[in-house]
Amino acid sequence: MFVILVYDVNEKRVAKALKTCRKYLTWIQNSVFEGDIGEANLKKLKLELNKMLHNDEDSVILYRFESLNYSRREVIGQEKNAQEFII
Repeated sequence: MFVILVYDVNEKRVAKALKTCRKYLTWIQNSVFEGDIGEANLKKLKLELNKMLHNDEDSVILYRFESLNYSRREVIGQEKNAQEFII
């Protein structure tokens, strides 16, 4: 499945959240990640984030797409982490 993850965490935990998300997804821009991920790895990611986050201060939003058939990605302005496709 394809996932877009967005987080808003206290600055004390930003580095940990960034490091954890980068293990599973591609960093797109500040606090935004995307990529293909399996159910098992998504579960691991969510468990790791739950351990470090404080529910009263932090939030994570996950958008899950089973298919990208009807989707298109468009960037306006500077692309912070351009994805290069290697064939």
